[in-house]
Amino acid sequence: QVQLVESGGGLVQPGGSLTLSCATSGFRHDKYAVAWFRQAPGKEREAVACISGGTRSTHYGDSVNGRFTMSRDDAKNTVLLSMNDLDSEDTAVYFCAADPSTFDNISKVCRDYYFANWGQGTQVTVSS
Repeated sequence: QVQLVESGGGLVQPGGSLTLSCATSGFRHDKYAVAWFRQAPGKEREAVACISGGTRSTHYGDSVNGRFTMSRDDAKNTVLLSMNDLDSEDTAVYFCAADPSTFDNISKVCRDYYFANWGQGTQVTVSS
């Protein structure tokens, strides 16, 4: 059974940093594409970052590019999202996702409907 469990969310001041972690189990971690998505109240879910399962290429959403860094540790079955220079627009529930497709053309498939497996999410609130 595929499981993804996010952790690391919380309250952070504007300009601050936070690192989210996603622990995965139940599948060959190194064969899956993995991703982070987020959803703010009243808004659609948007892609934060995706890493392909094959070439390990990475795609970032426009709103986080240059501030967020996504990484994966296949030996530890973990996916990380390091977030810097946070602002109120980053407030959302952050979800980890995975799919058995390798998605080598990751920039084109970094969309929520391409990912079959999801965690329950972790809340990130950016506020002073």
